Amino acid sequence: MTLFPEMCERVFTESITGRAIKNGYIDINAVDIRKYAEPQRKGRVDDAPYGGGEGMIMQAEPIARCFEDIAGNSPEKPYFIYMSPAGQTLTQDKVKELSERKHLVLLCGHYEGVDERVIEELVDEEISIGDYVLTGGELPALVLADAVARMIDGVLSSKEAVEGESHYNYLLEHPQYTRPPVWRGRQVPEVLLSGHHANIKKWQREQSLIRTYKRRPDLFKKAEVSDKEKEFVENFIAEENGEKD
Repeated sequence: MTLFPEMCERVFTESITGRAIKNGYIDINAVDIRKYAEPQRKGRVDDAPYGGGEGMIMQAEPIARCFEDIAGNSPEKPYFIYMSPAGQTLTQDKVKELSERKHLVLLCGHYEGVDERVIEELVDEEISIGDYVLTGGELPALVLADAVARMIDGVLSSKEAVEGESHYNYLLEHPQYTRPPVWRGRQVPEVLLSGHHANIKKWQREQSLIRTYKRRPDLFKKAEVSDKEKEFVENFIAEENGEKD
C-alpha cells in the first residue's frame, strides 16, 4: 500500500523476485492509496496534524479503505504491517516467521507518518529496517518483501542456497571467490582449488565461524556451535593476536 506504486513495480520485475513472480511462487502488487481518497479531495490523502507541527499526516480513512478492499479479496485476513522507524527491527528470524504467512500487506508511510488511529484499529505489527529515517516506507517495504520472498520454497535454486546465506543460522557467510585464481597478487585459498568437497565444506564452516566471531559476536552467541568449534575459533583468534606460542 503506497502513494508511489511505480516506484515499487519496477523492482518486482527484476532479478530473483521478478523470476519468482513470473514462475508463480509469489505474487506482489503495489496498491495506490490515493485511489481511496475522498472524491472531493482529488487524490489527496494527507492533512495538517492536530496540535501543530511541521509536515502533513496521512489520513486514516483512505488507508483503511485500501486495506479493507485488499482484505475483502483475500480468503483470510492479511497480516498487516506498517513500515515504521518506531517498529521492531527486522531480523532473519522475523523474516522466517513472516514467510510462513499466506498474505502480507505492507503499509508505506509518507510525510510525517500516518494517523495513529488506523495503526490502533488495523495494523498487526510495526517493523523497521534500521535505526534511521527515510523519506517514505517504500524502500523498507521492498527490503522486507525481497527478504521474505527468498524464503519461499522454489524461489532460490535449493534449500542449501538459503541455509548457506548470512544470518540464516546466526552465522555470517564464508568468503567467496571466483576466477582468476590470482588477482593482483592475491591467491584464492588452495583448499577451494583442491576439489576435495569435505575439506572445502570444513574450511567454509570454519571461515563462517571465524568471521561471525570477529564481526558479529552478538550473533555468534546465538548460533548453534559445538564446544569443539568454539575452542577452534578461540584458539585461532588467540594465535592471530599472538597470544599463543
